[in-house]
Amino acid sequence: MFILISNDDGYFAPGLACLAEHLARVADIVVVAPERDRSGASNSLTLDRPLRLSRAANGFYYVNGTPTDCVHLAVTGMLDRQPDMVVSGINAGANMGDDTIYSGTVAAATEGFLLGIPSIAVSLVGKEFAHYETAARVASDLVQRFAGQTHSHPWLLNVNVPDVPHDSLQGIEVTRLGKRHKAEPVVKASNPHGETVYWIGAAGKAQDAGEGTDFHVLARQRVSLTPLQIDLTQYNQLDAVRGWVGQ
Repeated sequence: MFILISNDDGYFAPGLACLAEHLARVADIVVVAPERDRSGASNSLTLDRPLRLSRAANGFYYVNGTPTDCVHLAVTGMLDRQPDMVVSGINAGANMGDDTIYSGTVAAATEGFLLGIPSIAVSLVGKEFAHYETAARVASDLVQRFAGQTHSHPWLLNVNVPDVPHDSLQGIEVTRLGKRHKAEPVVKASNPHGETVYWIGAAGKAQDAGEGTDFHVLARQRVSLTPLQIDLTQYNQLDAVRGWVGQ
């Protein structure tokens, strides 16, 4: 098996190194990640300038672009064979509910999926980020489970792992995305030149965290595994919109 690994925290991130170390034990890997932290980059592509591919001393490749750029460049221009899987992470922080819309970690996996490759996004949920190895072991197990299955279509999985020792995990559960309250307002501040600047506020707290959601599962120290899709069509509004335009 050949796996392309990426992330949004940058090629120097400890979660990326831990993931690569574990996946290298079960597959051939190549790492292509952003040259700096691109958290919140979502699915953006860099279209206003060329991209540069460089190689770090540890063998990881890095790109002066977004997580989506990294996967797109690797699959369509760098690699001489298509990966069997794209694994993105390990993100330092949750990607649950609405987070998936903004997440660069999920975006890297999404780009793999859009290119026809089964893809997984892996995030570590907590504040201390002391147990990347737990998430890496979960990711490695999922990859090996994939290797033993036959798949007619690519899939996109969003995985959130509690920041606890592996032995403290209470299992794994397939979930749906929950939903957050709207984000906190921007934070107004001043830079050293006295100019007004704004920091993006914190993500909202969980609103829909009922049974079956990713929020509910993580609160019980279980791994959340959510299959994602790309179709954003609001099907239950199609007839209403047809009425507006007279169709």
